[in-house]
Amino acid sequence: MKKKKKQEKKKTPLPLPKKTSFPPFSLSFEGTQGSKTGTWRYLTPAYLNKLAPCNEACPAGEDVEAVMVLAGQEDYLGAWEKIIQENPLPRVCGRVCFHPCEGACNRKEFDEATSINGLERFLGDHAYQAGKHFLPPQEKKKEKVAVIGSGPAGLSCAYHLASLGYGVTIFEAQPKLGGMLRYGIPPYRLPKEILDQELENILALGVEAKTNTGLGAEVKWKDLQRFDAFFVATGAWMSMPMNIPGEDATGVMSGLEFLKKINSGQTVDLGKRVAIIGGGNTAMDAARSALRLGAKPLIIYRRSKEEMPAWGEEVTEAEEESIECIFLSSPIKILTENGNVQGIECIKNLLGPPGRDGRRQPRPIAGSNFTLPVDSVISAIGEVPDLSFLPQELQKSAGSLFVNEAGTTSLKKVFAGGDITAQPRTVSYAIGSGKKAAMAIDATLQGKDVLAALRCARWGEKGSLAMARYQKGCEEGLEQEAVTFSEINTAYFKRQARRAKEKISVPQRTANFSEVTLGLSAASALEEAKRCFNCGVCNLCHNCFLYCPDMAISARPDMQGYEINLDYCKGCCICVAECPRGAISVEVKK
Repeated sequence: MKKKKKQEKKKTPLPLPKKTSFPPFSLSFEGTQGSKTGTWRYLTPAYLNKLAPCNEACPAGEDVEAVMVLAGQEDYLGAWEKIIQENPLPRVCGRVCFHPCEGACNRKEFDEATSINGLERFLGDHAYQAGKHFLPPQEKKKEKVAVIGSGPAGLSCAYHLASLGYGVTIFEAQPKLGGMLRYGIPPYRLPKEILDQELENILALGVEAKTNTGLGAEVKWKDLQRFDAFFVATGAWMSMPMNIPGEDATGVMSGLEFLKKINSGQTVDLGKRVAIIGGGNTAMDAARSALRLGAKPLIIYRRSKEEMPAWGEEVTEAEEESIECIFLSSPIKILTENGNVQGIECIKNLLGPPGRDGRRQPRPIAGSNFTLPVDSVISAIGEVPDLSFLPQELQKSAGSLFVNEAGTTSLKKVFAGGDITAQPRTVSYAIGSGKKAAMAIDATLQGKDVLAALRCARWGEKGSLAMARYQKGCEEGLEQEAVTFSEINTAYFKRQARRAKEKISVPQRTANFSEVTLGLSAASALEEAKRCFNCGVCNLCHNCFLYCPDMAISARPDMQGYEINLDYCKGCCICVAECPRGAISVEVKK
């Protein structure tokens, strides 16, 4: 017998309350703008474009964040123009810069740092292939400036001064321009045709170059007095001695001497086995170059691998090429026969407490001597500048030429930078110091307060300067605060692997001096640009407008951003939390 379906009870709607049953309440017919709720606020959000940490960390002072935005929009030539406002050597830096910008990248806390260095190389190469070149200044100034040395510091200073309209003459002791870029870096890292093409751009601005003209030899200090200012950037070319017996034997040479011979096209006979003493970039370059000449290199370093000062990528590539290293060992004698190298005697070390430089000091272990048969020895334990050609009136300090924070020496109208001064010896730092000197020279010749002018050009707290900011004065304000990873709303970003630079195979590398790293493909460069967080800068994502519960945010009349109507903003700061890039700050209402 079928059960009867239970009849559903019909729901009786509640009776509507009578008009008289509502308690008294306030009612507005003017919309939300009728009540100015901003008086409730004790937290005040404000749009404030902050500083991307990559900008602050770039010694050359590039506006990295702006470059990444333009590249992400596929405006590659616009991105290149942003770079050359600050750095005339993007193709060089894209190959040899140790990219501290990537070390400061907030993205590395999320997955991996953006490949800023790879993108810079791509943009420089793209602009060259598109036939882009530097534009000469519209106005010429009457003042003339001499630049002594054509390494990265001298080239940077000459470029910026010429761009500002000054007449510039470069004096170079070597047969060709480029300094350490030409004579100290092997072709497998920096092909010389790339350097020559960058140099052509700078010379096209009207820069005059006099090669085979060394200061103190072909040109005297008094001859430079006809210039209104001059910049000394002769680098650090004197190799430090090992101070061990047998160092003067045939077959012993410094790392820079060896690299200079290779880069000058000279033939170098190393024999079958060569010992390279040191653990810096010069040692790595010497070992990898020796391998390409057919010798078997052996690196001897007095500390452990962790203490090696060489750039990490160089060490990795040396390991990929199976270059042997002996760590915690120091040479104590070069063994000779008839004045020629026959071997090297070394001693084992232990690492003691940290020294003045913060690194643990090697201590020899008594009785741990050992010998190695080698046909030649390359010493790469450091370089110092030659100051002998400078006048006595110029103040020196700890083996370098003294300069103040503006790059000014102890003599009027004499400025200096690069490796001859006490600063990190890298290409990007040299470029930055040359630009700083150009700003200081311009400010001096134009009667400005030099230190005040340089303050206006600062990117944050790490000493980097931007020519774009210098030329605007203090219109953009003084140094900014760099955005931290905690201010980035990572909910709006997906995790993506960093695009690797393409490289030739190890057998191809060691057969000749062909360039090892091929850079990023066009597709990878675009993806890397889009991976950038664009820290600290509003990119019109509209989140603040969409999430504001008080409708207190509206587009600016020029449609270049948003503004907050503080009459209605209650200070909930949802806009701050939902900003992906940390471009909105909070102030506590007092």
